[in-house]
Amino acid sequence: MNAFYIEDGRLSAEDARHAAKVLRLRPGDEIVALDGKGGRFRARLEEDGAVEVLEQLPSNEPRLRLTVYQGVPKADKLEMLAQKLTELGVSRLVPVEMERSVRRFEKVDRLRKIAREAAKQCRRALPMEIAGPMAWDDAVRDMRKRALLAAPWEEAEDGRLTELSPCEDIGLLIGPEGGITAREIEESGAKTVTLGARILRTETAAIAAAAIVMAVMGEI
Repeated sequence: MNAFYIEDGRLSAEDARHAAKVLRLRPGDEIVALDGKGGRFRARLEEDGAVEVLEQLPSNEPRLRLTVYQGVPKADKLEMLAQKLTELGVSRLVPVEMERSVRRFEKVDRLRKIAREAAKQCRRALPMEIAGPMAWDDAVRDMRKRALLAAPWEEAEDGRLTELSPCEDIGLLIGPEGGITAREIEESGAKTVTLGARILRTETAAIAAAAIVMAVMGEI
């Protein structure tokens, strides 16, 4: 079944058009209705975008709250991360302006739209939260609220994400293209880990690290 967000028992006008014109859905067809608050429902389309809720479905949100602190990268890499991290079940993506970031980031609304569409595609109960870009000092204060913070770092010689202790509130600090500086590692207080002998691109590191953590914590 296709998934749609509903509000006050209806699809948005845009979703109603998409359902009818692109997906060729008709009144009487069943969908997965998402209320944007974590609720998932089996529902039936009615006329003019109205939706009849039939039954509540089990939540598919992970117990783990995983926050990815992503050093702002070049190009449109954050857009890919908004999609892929949503699919993996990451709770929150925080763009961070780090020492080796080469650009600022301002397209927060677009990232949120991408995360919302990705959540619909994978039938996730909630879209991933996208924070506004944070300056380094603000990000450090936010990181310190996590029960555990890990940083994949190319200079780390030991430490593995597979060795993390069970935890329900984890942060991952991912550097931009130029990597994380030693000063940033020290100020963050993160546990450094290695992702292996090969140096991964920043977007690859974020996706790989998130997938490993989700698997280790029993969410994949």
